[in-house]
Amino acid sequence: MTGTRTDIGTTAVRDGGEPEAERELIRRAKEGDEKAFAELVRRHEQMLYGFAFKVCRNRDAAEETLQDTFVNVYRKLKQFDGKSKLSTWMYSIVTNNCLMKRRKSKLEKNAVSIEDMEQRAVSAEERAAAREEMLVLTKTPLQESVASELRDHLDTAIQKLPVEYRLVFILRDVEGTSAAETAEIMKLTIPAVKSRLRRARVFLKEQLQEYMTS
Repeated sequence: MTGTRTDIGTTAVRDGGEPEAERELIRRAKEGDEKAFAELVRRHEQMLYGFAFKVCRNRDAAEETLQDTFVNVYRKLKQFDGKSKLSTWMYSIVTNNCLMKRRKSKLEKNAVSIEDMEQRAVSAEERAAAREEMLVLTKTPLQESVASELRDHLDTAIQKLPVEYRLVFILRDVEGTSAAETAEIMKLTIPAVKSRLRRARVFLKEQLQEYMTS
């Protein structure tokens, strides 16, 4: 493809929220520029693989999800309208792929049922305590052996969450996406995102309390 060379190192940002260089890469990739698409893959593959791995905790499943995601991105890129960030759109594709694979995966065999999660009723004080405790438990520098054991237990507890709750928890509390972005990715309302995140945090708090007192 001929034309003016684009400096992909620039960081200028336009109104859509994407860096100008990335908007140009998206435009070129939509027009069939394979090098531009390869650069988009390079920029986002570690982020998307990390997200997929956090959801399924299985390297093979994460790699398969990543491959499926970029096949979907390649086929559907012309449908991307730029109203959201490209990363948000890609997160939604990974999420859809994870949801489609959940029934085929043995990773769901120990998950708590959605009905159990929906029946969890907690007060405002408990919700606040759950959030504060989760933040402390994930950020406090413990001695390495204790921290490693606690991380393993937290990973196990996260895998017990139904995937719909696990995805919300990872997007909000691990990946750091906003409630609005998470709602867009998960195709939920913002109140539904907040409700699922609250229940996930309370469940994880209970799991960690059982570990700490056992």
